[in-house]
Amino acid sequence: MEARCSRVITDDDLEKFRHQLSRYEMCSLRILYDYFWNDLKHIVEILDTQNLLSELNSRNVPLEPDYLLMEKTLGAPVLSECLIKDIKNMGRDAVLALWESLYVLQNYSQHPNLIAILSEFNQGDSLVSLINLDEAGHELRQLNDIHNRHKKNLLEITMNLEEHRAPGLVEPIRSCNISSGYLDLVVVSTHQFRNSSQHEIIETGGRHEHYLRKKYSSMERISSNRLFRWCHRSACIPHAVMMVGVPGVGKTTLMQKFVYDWVNGKHYQRFSFVFFFKFRDLNRYDEISLDKMILEQYPDLHSQLDNILRYPEQLLFIFDGLDESVHNIEFGPQNICFNTKETVNLGVVVVSLVRQSLLKGSSILLTSRPTKLASVDIGIFQRVSEIMGFFPNERKMYFEQFFQDKELSEKAFQYVRENDTLYTFCYIPSYCWIVCTVLFRSKAINNDQQSSFKPKTVTQLFVSYVANILLNHCTDTESPMELMNSIGRMAQHGIMNRILTFDSKDFETFEVDSTSKILSAFVSETYRNPTTTTYSFLHLTLQEFFSALSHFLNYSEKELLSSLERARSFSDGRGEMFLRFLCGLSDGTTISPLRSHLDGKPSASETVIRWLSQEVKERWRPEADPREIMNILTYLFESRNEQLVHSTIGSHGKLDFSECHLTPVDCTILAFILKSCRETDSLNLDRCFIQSEGLERLSGVLHTVTELRLSNNDLKDSDMQIIYKVITPQHSRVKVLRLRNNSLTWASCSALACALSENRGLMELNVSRNNLAGPEFSDLMTTLSCPTCTISCLSLSQIKLTDEYVPYLMSLSSNPNLTHLDLSHNFLTDVSAQHIQDLILSSPNLKEIRIEVNDITKEKEGFLRQLTALKPGLAIIA
Repeated sequence: MEARCSRVITDDDLEKFRHQLSRYEMCSLRILYDYFWNDLKHIVEILDTQNLLSELNSRNVPLEPDYLLMEKTLGAPVLSECLIKDIKNMGRDAVLALWESLYVLQNYSQHPNLIAILSEFNQGDSLVSLINLDEAGHELRQLNDIHNRHKKNLLEITMNLEEHRAPGLVEPIRSCNISSGYLDLVVVSTHQFRNSSQHEIIETGGRHEHYLRKKYSSMERISSNRLFRWCHRSACIPHAVMMVGVPGVGKTTLMQKFVYDWVNGKHYQRFSFVFFFKFRDLNRYDEISLDKMILEQYPDLHSQLDNILRYPEQLLFIFDGLDESVHNIEFGPQNICFNTKETVNLGVVVVSLVRQSLLKGSSILLTSRPTKLASVDIGIFQRVSEIMGFFPNERKMYFEQFFQDKELSEKAFQYVRENDTLYTFCYIPSYCWIVCTVLFRSKAINNDQQSSFKPKTVTQLFVSYVANILLNHCTDTESPMELMNSIGRMAQHGIMNRILTFDSKDFETFEVDSTSKILSAFVSETYRNPTTTTYSFLHLTLQEFFSALSHFLNYSEKELLSSLERARSFSDGRGEMFLRFLCGLSDGTTISPLRSHLDGKPSASETVIRWLSQEVKERWRPEADPREIMNILTYLFESRNEQLVHSTIGSHGKLDFSECHLTPVDCTILAFILKSCRETDSLNLDRCFIQSEGLERLSGVLHTVTELRLSNNDLKDSDMQIIYKVITPQHSRVKVLRLRNNSLTWASCSALACALSENRGLMELNVSRNNLAGPEFSDLMTTLSCPTCTISCLSLSQIKLTDEYVPYLMSLSSNPNLTHLDLSHNFLTDVSAQHIQDLILSSPNLKEIRIEVNDITKEKEGFLRQLTALKPGLAIIA
């Protein structure tokens, strides 16, 4: 949500800003406008359109199109693009008016992107000079030839994107130019990963959904050409930037695109030389000098390296994959060097560049997984950004590019869009690849056996992936059981000991057959030279899957129980996916595609189920953290064991997730739990921010709940159709429904009335703190006043009732079951007092009525309280 604030821009502030604007010539304004083009589109898209148009109109900007209609019919992105173009075409006065309007709009929105561009804009002439430098670059003279050769070499290694190919596929490895194949990734400025306790992919997936539904949230979106631009948070142009992202989210690809764009002159030509390193390649060095590290990677620079390093402000060093480094890299001041020719630990070289003891003035860009940084002091970095992955549109585009067949891509994407868990995980590009490979590139599709290859859980997805490889690509001479067992044991060793890369010694230790033709479907070579080859799993989660699968391939109760307890003890969340996979593999249907490779050993399933049952008993406590409870429910969801859910969770009768943000995936999991429990006494979802999507995923099972609390969830009028489906079935158990403090208006009253007219079991309804006063409010009162209405407790507090609505309230006396009525915190005056008196006296079973905090005088309140003498047992709270 946009941050709201009181007035922050004074008239003096505005006058100073106008004076600054007046100094710009049109050529400078045009340069700045083009420079901020993407930022302006983003800002216009997220600002309140009416406020912006009002500001522009007040500055005599002739706005001919109906931009509000355009936004409503075509969407905010189209409106933004059109408005920015139109203002540029109007000339200097309109451009100045836009900047002035944006400056004033800080009074209404403190969105960080708005603050960021205005802060950078204030750099004035120095910014124009920097823009020109970023476009034209430095005059290199004697270094020009080697500069061009260096760019040519980088172009060759960055210009193409290659798709990983599972072994045995008949089509060749596909590659495409990165400029056409690259899909935008959402990058934001954030430090939220610092206190991560969950598995990073799970956590980021949840935050990603939350971020999308709140639309840009309060985070600053960072484009690639903004990484080394002015940072308003640190009030400087950063020289050290950290880019964070979960495994598979696209860190390396983003860096490849960043270098490719630099080579082609699209950004940052202030850097005459960019050096791109991957830590997985640098792991072969224990000690090295910066000079040697550069020349090992870029030998063509040998003759001019000293001259190149003479101008550090023209250099950018990119180090990809800090989490993959075997060196213990801490960014404190104690381990630094000062000479580019000094041979030191590789980590010292990196830290020295970041801390500027080496090549002061150079710029550094590092990437890492979030969990690596949770225990590292990274305060030295002036900008920390996180890759959030794909937006929905990019997910769809990925499927289109993957299949290159419109009908098939639409079929695949629609299936995934309807599969809650898979769709959420597809914010990660590598998951998109696995999903596309599993679902629509197997013989199973051609043999009309698709149903068995359409997973509903993450475990089923990875089982399907492995089964697909074994079905389609395994030769008769290979023993897949032995290979999976060996890489599973190696994967387990890695997960438990934070090892992501392996070498030939690990292969020997765990008896991994490096000649297997299907090995490359699970493990890839990360570096090869005459003496050394290192390997890593295609994805961290694939390593976690094989770690769990190993216990089903080679069962040992003692080892399995030890692994379960050890994974559960990790405080950083790295055992979460391993535990989920173990629970998922305990389901016979889930593991059935691999059954032929398990030698008929069901004992692992029995052990996991016993452990899971005990886990629920021990950790299900009233004071437990709701997120911890959700983790337990996720284990049960992956297990697909409805009987286990019924016997463990069902016995508790109450589920309380109040004030715990629930993602759409959480709601899918909770729906499975409620379905398995069959009957639940109370479900508290107050302040869970589930909104429409989450509510829709729960709609099929909420009727099994007796007390349903949905307050403070920003539910809209359109959501009343879902509420209708919950309370109208004949078998609905809902007796208490609390919808307090949502975004319902009078437009939802008729739909709610219709639902209540078909319901014969609801006894308590709370719709307080919704704007229900309006044309359709009478429809709701008519239904609530029906003699057959079963509602006894009705809360209409703070719904903006005025005296004109009191006659409708009078009809409530016809409801013989009404015992408690709350009319507090409205706008009722003494005019309503007589009607309220009549309501009190004519309601046969009313026991309590609340009218406090209205506009009724103390005298009239006292008069109404005297009515208790006429109706013993009645409480009038005024």
